This record gives sequence, C-alpha cells and structure tokens, in this order.
Amino acid sequence: MIGAMMDINAIASVATELSASSLQQKVDMTVLKKALDISSSNALALIEALPSAPAAANLPAHLGQNINTTA
Repeated sequence: MIGAMMDINAIASVATELSASSLQQKVDMTVLKKALDISSSNALALIEALPSAPAAANLPAHLGQNINTTA
C-alpha cells in the first residue's frame, strides 16, 4: 500500500512538473511574440524616419539598372 502511495505521489509530481513546463513554454512564446512586435514597430519607425531623397529626381533614368563588375 505504501508503494502504491509513492507511485501516486511520483505521478502527481511528474504531472505538476509537466504542467509547469507547459506554462513556462507558453509564457516564453508570449514574451517572444511581444519582443518581435516591438522590434517590427521600431524597424517601421526607423524606416519612416528616413528622409526622402529629393536628389533622385535629378538622376538619369538608367541609373541602378546594371551592376558593373570586374574580375
């Protein structure tokens, strides 16, 4: 009878650890998603903060179409 009680306690302990592990994984994923959201917001803000290039209107139309390389 004592052996059965120890088995029940061991099973309950494992179940509790698995539950806590699952909860920790959910918390970790939530934190990761929030960090990614913040990073994307910051990246968008940086892109929007870039000044426009008014000098681009004075450049020739063919500029940037070819890449010159030498070996």
